[in-house]
Amino acid sequence: MRVVNRGWTAALSAAALTVGLSVGMATPAGAVGGPCGQNGNGSGSLGSSGSLGSSGSSGSAGSSGSLSSGSLGSATGSLMNSLPWITGAPNGALPVLTGRTKALEMVTGPGSPNKSIEKYSVSGTDLGIMWDNGKTGSERNVMMLFGDTVGDCGIEGDQWRSNVLFRSTDNSLGDGMRIDSSPLAPPPAENFSKQVIKGLLSDGPGRLPEFTVIPTGGVSVGGVQYVRWMSVRSWDTPGEWTTNYSGLAVSLDKGNTWETDLRTVRVNREGVFDTPVPIPGVDDIPAFSKNNADWQMSAFVPDRGDGYVYEFGTPSGRSGAARLARVLANTTDIVDPAKYEYWTGTAWVSDITKATPVIKAPVSELSVQWNDYLQKYVAMYTDVEGLKIRQADKPEGPWSGSQTLIGSATLPGLYGGFMHPWSTGPDLYFVLTTWDRYNVIYMRTDLRRISMSATDQLDRPDPAATGEQKLEGFDTPEGFVETVDGQ
Repeated sequence: MRVVNRGWTAALSAAALTVGLSVGMATPAGAVGGPCGQNGNGSGSLGSSGSLGSSGSSGSAGSSGSLSSGSLGSATGSLMNSLPWITGAPNGALPVLTGRTKALEMVTGPGSPNKSIEKYSVSGTDLGIMWDNGKTGSERNVMMLFGDTVGDCGIEGDQWRSNVLFRSTDNSLGDGMRIDSSPLAPPPAENFSKQVIKGLLSDGPGRLPEFTVIPTGGVSVGGVQYVRWMSVRSWDTPGEWTTNYSGLAVSLDKGNTWETDLRTVRVNREGVFDTPVPIPGVDDIPAFSKNNADWQMSAFVPDRGDGYVYEFGTPSGRSGAARLARVLANTTDIVDPAKYEYWTGTAWVSDITKATPVIKAPVSELSVQWNDYLQKYVAMYTDVEGLKIRQADKPEGPWSGSQTLIGSATLPGLYGGFMHPWSTGPDLYFVLTTWDRYNVIYMRTDLRRISMSATDQLDRPDPAATGEQKLEGFDTPEGFVETVDGQ
């Protein structure tokens, strides 16, 4: 296995790729806000949404039904053109829902039993992509990778990291998810989860042409950890962003350190190059095809006995379809793009241009796994209408109609539903993020009476429309807050 050393960063930055990226780059559209609630002029005010203040209580509900910042210190921060969707400082408001889907606890941030602020300097974060590390005995755990992360919102830079990693050995899923450890920064930092995956074009978050680097899917093969991640060039219109490329990072030491194998980089030329431009020293990057744009985000399904790892690929943003690849489950083939096969709808072929959608658009931030209770594969994802699942007998489908677990009208701003790999029986455990609280919520849904035939293409209604689901209020660190007029 050949991994990229940091010397390649300088070579690539000086090569045609960086030149080309600058051609298509502009200040991200509407790029205001930030993981600590910043807006474009550095003030903490959100206009009609109310002021975040400097040390407000998270027990007060605004007119939109979301909660204010909590006692995290100043939410003004200093980041400019930061993350466009964050509208408030991190808070610990746990939604209280009726129906089959429940929020159990906050995994991160204020009010979390994991004390992520005190132990890891994580006051706000999102995603929480999970996979089994493939070990046995006492070494077995669940890896959990988060996206853009902040710590102290009252200091310069807000301790922004593009990603951090947690580990959990907790196999009692019904009473919450305890975090055991996280790769920490060396002294003099104290209790500070470090950024584990670095970009290839920039030294840290907030810098162009690589604004941030976000994990999208993880899998273990032969005890080695692999994570597909995307390099974000710009935040565009709401729900859309543009990537530079995606890469596959490799860890041989339990997730403490990661390197990206150069051969796995899928350069995205959309909006950048009209014709292929050679890049000195990186000729073994996969073909510069427009089809790379379809594989900027990934979801993995580990080998279940047929010898293959399956990879679902989607474009950047939240409006694309999902395609499917497979590769033999060994540490040699998984980093060799020539060994991948793509599903055409009828056959597996080696030509990436022949891959056709297996889950129709829009699908984003996808999580896929085999469910032993349903005896089907389950795909979890979000679209503009909410958090949904589909079911299939095989990874290549056909995939059933959708079922909404939580509607976006019930819980606005939800995204990033990722399933716990140790879920068994009728309860499906997963995590979810919302923009306003900017922290990860641990959830459970009851799968009884939810089984669907893969040939059943009828989309089921939002449970709020049938009266099953309602947002009753929020459990906060300060107490329960009831919603006002259903908001």
